[in-house]
Amino acid sequence: MASLFLCFFLCLSSLIILPSSSSTINLNLSPTPTPKSSLNRWDFTSDVVKTAIERARQLKHPHKNTSSTTSALHGATSMPLYARSYGGYSVNLAFGTPPQSIPLIFDTGSSLLWVPCTSKYACANCTSSKVEPFQPKLSSSTRVIGCRNPKCGWIFDADEAARCGPGCGSNCNRGCPSYVLQYGKGATSGVAISETLDLPGKPVRDFLLGCSLLSIQQPAGTGIGGFGRAPTSLPSQLQLGKFSYCLIPHKFNDGSRNSKLYLAGKGGKISIASEGKGGEIEYTPFYKNPTKAPYNEYYYVNLRKITVGKKRVRLPYKYLVPSRIGDGGTIVDSGSTLTFMEQPLFEPLVKELAAQITEYKRAHDAEAFSGLGLCYEIKEARNVSFPKLVFHYKGGAKMLMAVDNYFSFVGDLGVWCLTIVTDASLAGPSVHVGPGIILGNFQQQNFYIEYDLENQRLGLKKQKCA
Repeated sequence: MASLFLCFFLCLSSLIILPSSSSTINLNLSPTPTPKSSLNRWDFTSDVVKTAIERARQLKHPHKNTSSTTSALHGATSMPLYARSYGGYSVNLAFGTPPQSIPLIFDTGSSLLWVPCTSKYACANCTSSKVEPFQPKLSSSTRVIGCRNPKCGWIFDADEAARCGPGCGSNCNRGCPSYVLQYGKGATSGVAISETLDLPGKPVRDFLLGCSLLSIQQPAGTGIGGFGRAPTSLPSQLQLGKFSYCLIPHKFNDGSRNSKLYLAGKGGKISIASEGKGGEIEYTPFYKNPTKAPYNEYYYVNLRKITVGKKRVRLPYKYLVPSRIGDGGTIVDSGSTLTFMEQPLFEPLVKELAAQITEYKRAHDAEAFSGLGLCYEIKEARNVSFPKLVFHYKGGAKMLMAVDNYFSFVGDLGVWCLTIVTDASLAGPSVHVGPGIILGNFQQQNFYIEYDLENQRLGLKKQKCA
């Protein structure tokens, strides 16, 4: 079955795409669920690492395309955000008339929102057998996006004539071409539709939505909620002034606890910014995006330095600043579990950490089995002593990591391992392409993070999110 799906995606590879109101909406955001794994702990950990690296490869080496809405918010809104055990966070959104609620993976590294769609939706090698897809036939507001619709151009870069194909005259009613999206090891394919997005008390009509019919290696019951910078994303379609979240730790995976995802219209304020301890929000400007797609839809920030304890890690400058075509730089990605660094950045960081961590024995076997770059034999789950790790950004904003942000305790194995990864196959100047650092959600736990789109800046504040 999986091979049939893979063949399908390869055959459609020419269609692969890359990924003034004062209102605020808040939504619950949670880690995304997965069934109990039959893998042993080493295999499970190794699979998480491989998934993170595959995600980094896709963000760094994306496939290319070959082929107007006013702000909808007039008040404050938040939604629950749930932590899930395969490493993502999910938010429930409702589409259609009457509304049908669908969990979506919250993803700032891509832009199109898509849902499992129709009773014939199929998902190969997926993490769950439970699928409750969106049913267009039950919605009176479903409309297929035509190839001449400007919103079809949001997905495909080709002009109208290319989208519609030869022999399509002025009365042509062909639909927008099918899309194929790749996410690390997984992929999905479907058609573009226009639907009503039912935000709490604020329905948004004519919202561009992906209706996926086939997927491979995706969480079976969920879609993807793209919050990137392309026109297809939720922030772009709603013309948000800002959105923010505070990710609860992964120790609450698949439970009832959640944090909030806040959406604010232009000029809107988010009250959570003043809650909790940790001082004021610190801001760093978004770095001017490279012009090359899809790097132009990522959230780039200027990471100026990394310190371990009181010592600055010596990092090659060219990997910290993006070029006009997208090489280098740091992006913020809620869809990546672990932070990825190119090897020339990763190696000096690990070297400095290892030089300062002298009271614990290296667990080289754990590193070999898991694929993680730095592990220590420590039986205790608490009171471990690691040097402080701080990411320093332009403008003075910084992320002072708690131990749980950059090391993870694997209790049944009795080890602590660094939750930052690299991939040797992507190292070296000959293949240096795409972001040099991808800041994953593991490092974002217990930080209030605000995407101030109006002022083109990222806000950071240490905060207990649960």
